[in-house]
Amino acid sequence: MRGSRAAGSERRSELDEAAIQEMISLAKKASAMAYCPYSKFPVGAVVLATSGRMYAGCNVENAAYGDTICAERGAIMQMVAGGDQEISVVVIYTPTEVASSPCGSCRQVINEFGPQARIVSVCDNGDRIDAPLNDLLPGAFGPRNLA
Repeated sequence: MRGSRAAGSERRSELDEAAIQEMISLAKKASAMAYCPYSKFPVGAVVLATSGRMYAGCNVENAAYGDTICAERGAIMQMVAGGDQEISVVVIYTPTEVASSPCGSCRQVINEFGPQARIVSVCDNGDRIDAPLNDLLPGAFGPRNLA
């Protein structure tokens, strides 16, 4: 999943690298808008809906830490507010030395709208995670369990 190795290679062909680079650029811009006075860990995320529309989000912290919203979930909320409900790809950017995987809560929310979504996490030094969500959240509980 890290470096040049990519899990889920069948999903990689669905979106070319130029489109991923555009999403990375947007995620970096979103990261610059993050409100993170406590962690000092700015995160930007971009969700590509199956409609082809992109939605950006950044983390917004709160002094009551449990009320903090991660960038991935912020982008997903924008997606739903924009009228989309299916995720194709999520790109996450952190200005760090190592690419960061989505937290457990974000993985669960991504699963709600994109159980087959491709997750691409990047950082400043070229480290990269590129994997389908089901590799990051195996055996996930979701809407299909409640049908």
